[in-house]
Amino acid sequence: MAEPKVKYDRQLRIWGEQGQAALEKASICLLNCGPTGSETLKNLVLGGVGSITVVDGSKVEEGDLGNNFMVDEASVGQSKAKCVCAFLQELNDAVKAKFIEEHPKELIETNPSFFSQFTLVIATQLVEDSMVKLDRICREANVILLFARSYGLMGLVRISVKEHTVIESKPDHFLDDLRLNNPWPELRRFAETIDLNTADAVVHKHTPYIIILVKLAEEWANTHGGNLPSTREEKRQLKDLIKSKMITADEENYKEAVEASYKLFSPQGTGPNLQKIIDDSCTEVDSSSSDFWVMVAALKEFIANEGGGETPLEGSIPDMTSSTELYINLQKTYQAKAEADFLVMEQKVRNLLKKIGRDPASISKANIKSFCKNARKLAVCRYRLIEDEFNSPVQPELQKYLTDEDYGTLQEANSLKVLPENTAVGLYILLRAADRFAANYNKFPGQFDGEMDEDISRLKTTAVGLLNDLGCNGSALSEDLINEMCRYGASELHAVAAFVGGVASQEVIKLITRQFIPMSGTFIFNGIDHKSQLLLL
Repeated sequence: MAEPKVKYDRQLRIWGEQGQAALEKASICLLNCGPTGSETLKNLVLGGVGSITVVDGSKVEEGDLGNNFMVDEASVGQSKAKCVCAFLQELNDAVKAKFIEEHPKELIETNPSFFSQFTLVIATQLVEDSMVKLDRICREANVILLFARSYGLMGLVRISVKEHTVIESKPDHFLDDLRLNNPWPELRRFAETIDLNTADAVVHKHTPYIIILVKLAEEWANTHGGNLPSTREEKRQLKDLIKSKMITADEENYKEAVEASYKLFSPQGTGPNLQKIIDDSCTEVDSSSSDFWVMVAALKEFIANEGGGETPLEGSIPDMTSSTELYINLQKTYQAKAEADFLVMEQKVRNLLKKIGRDPASISKANIKSFCKNARKLAVCRYRLIEDEFNSPVQPELQKYLTDEDYGTLQEANSLKVLPENTAVGLYILLRAADRFAANYNKFPGQFDGEMDEDISRLKTTAVGLLNDLGCNGSALSEDLINEMCRYGASELHAVAAFVGGVASQEVIKLITRQFIPMSGTFIFNGIDHKSQLLLL
């Protein structure tokens, strides 16, 4: 068997060994292993999750051969869960795989405690009634739940968990933590030892831009009442001041200083996202508080006291033109401050743990260090119960989606009809209407030939009724969209299932590794014109 580090080499570069360890500890349950479920689980098995349990009570039929790569002709008539499970096991023998031949709907009704053994449940192709029941079960058992569904050319993915906290949110763009406009005493002293007006050309062109900016910002502030540039004109003048210090035109360090001058104007202190987390009532910790909130409570104390309004310093600096000696000394100055901040934070965490009656060593040094390094990028995601979204969606949001200004304009484009901009919410409402339709008529709209016209008018009536129940009286849905929904006949297309499975498995990895920020609303994929939208309902 391949060595895990070699086997998972590329993904380790994204979520690291801690992330991989979390995946390998995870136990995942899949409900229904049609194409959507199979594709989702395939991605996770290849990624190396600990164990999977496939729950499906159906047998493989001829029709399954056309949309699910994980069954073949020899599987017809056999248990679908068994066939898919065997196929998935072949992809990665390090994953423990088992299957249960039972219909998920019945399992939800008769054995709710079954789900509490899992880290995460992926529920695919469930109708509304089962979704609501399962959501309550998983909330109570503290199990993460993810819904995924393919229906013709549309797809839906929705996460449901009371609270999900992220330390390593890994944003794409984030300003380096350099404190250029608020240098701590050691950085200021270090800058004071360097003379920007040196006659030595080699020293002059190898002074790191951090030092240039710290010194010139101070020089500017001294002649401007202690303030840094705020207007566009003042910022331009500061850039001119930097340029005026150049001896020759080819001094890369001064060019870098001009380019990085915007870093001087980043606001001091905590950003609005972090402030919201610090102000959260969960920072009033007790013995039942999670490690995350204990560390946030310590962070709150740190910012108010030792931090002087700032988070612990991250301690890393970017590459820049510099002499080796100056760069290393600058790096040491940043690392020393970060280490000092970490030690203060560690003490605060230990004191808080003691205060709430927990073992002071129960949060590891490594976790506190990672928390300090990522303190500016923390995230807290909370999800509404699916029942609340279904019964009382956020009215202003729903109205906004329904009355999108481009609504109702069916344009001709290359002789293909382009659907209105609010197609996503239309598909969402019609999928819910299709579930109501199925509950009333014991079949999905358009599922059987010869009843199409009748089904179209029934689905329209059902959708209007649903909109009225949601307080959107008078909102109309595009006729073309209603016809299209009936044309789907609740089919699962492999291309759509593969896309939905890709989105769903990516979210599962975010949730299990607690890295990156998972989607916040109901994700709708519109395969008609290849668009997707997050509905925040």
